[in-house]
Amino acid sequence: MAETPHLREDPDQTGCWRAGGDWTLAHAARLEALPAPRGGPETALIDARGIGQMDASGAMLLWRLSRDAGLDGGDALRLREEHAPLFSAVQGICLNPPRAVVKDYGVRAMLSRIGATVEDYTREVIALVAFGGEALLTALRIGWNPRRWRITSTIAHMESVGLDAVPLVLLLSFMVGAVVAFLGAEVLAEFGAEIYVVELIGISFLREFGVLLTAVLLAGRTASAFTAQIGAMQSGEEIDAIRTLGLDPMELLVLPRVVALVLMLPLLTFLAMMAGIAGGVTIGTTMLGISPEMFIARLHETIEVRHFFTGMAKAPVFALVIGLIGCLEGMQVQGTAQSVGERTTSSVVQTISLVIVIDAFAALWFMEMGW
Repeated sequence: MAETPHLREDPDQTGCWRAGGDWTLAHAARLEALPAPRGGPETALIDARGIGQMDASGAMLLWRLSRDAGLDGGDALRLREEHAPLFSAVQGICLNPPRAVVKDYGVRAMLSRIGATVEDYTREVIALVAFGGEALLTALRIGWNPRRWRITSTIAHMESVGLDAVPLVLLLSFMVGAVVAFLGAEVLAEFGAEIYVVELIGISFLREFGVLLTAVLLAGRTASAFTAQIGAMQSGEEIDAIRTLGLDPMELLVLPRVVALVLMLPLLTFLAMMAGIAGGVTIGTTMLGISPEMFIARLHETIEVRHFFTGMAKAPVFALVIGLIGCLEGMQVQGTAQSVGERTTSSVVQTISLVIVIDAFAALWFMEMGW
């Protein structure tokens, strides 16, 4: 049963105050109403060994009473052995309360944050290169031993990465193709050149939009899934258990995902190209008076096959980037749910950003090469 807290002066011992009962948050109102010991030489000590239960609120009030009475610790405040650590911790917080951190918005602080961000990104790039090298060495090591190929796992990931993403890729590519054709026709109509919508749709989707849309969709859909899956295993110490069993997490978890993505992204890119052209054909038929036969015939006459190969050549590179970043971020999870969320967000941001940067440099390089 909870006992009512009390603090009384000992009539048999001058200057001694005895505390008893339960000094807990449930008795906060009674604790606040307790008579405070008089300061100065009239109060020699507070004997708190009679306290039954004590929590942080009770310890804080006891510290305040001893401070107001001018007691400087030692034998002036007697505690039960089990209450001493709690009182010491509360006393430390009361003597050194945490201060609110005021964020500095000055130029020096801004430069410091920029430098820290650049350093962090540099470490991420170095880690990605090292992780890619480790994956390559693992692939070369098991490449000559078919018994170590994870065929079942690879096919399962091909289904989740590729087949399950087909409806979304087709729908978005079709809609983007229709929008590009509509906007292009609006501009070209001022010059009486609506027929050049065919070249606009063909070149843009074969060279850029098909592979870029597919890579961005898989960066948000697949990279986050890889990070969450491997991160959950990391936080559950399943990866440590895999290593304990003598298995290689790179061989068991990373390579099947990366291989599945490298195999499926080119196929999805091809479907995205066809869906985008289909969207252009739809707009040409319904709004521009360009029949499907005329659209396909002009596409065949004006579009060179090099545009198709230029777009397809970037698909395996984007697949490697997406797969490696997704798996690397999962491996870097620290073991908490917050870390899983942070790494998942980081993987999506990094993959989309890196895919767009690589695509921009590739476009400039192909242009300079005349391809």
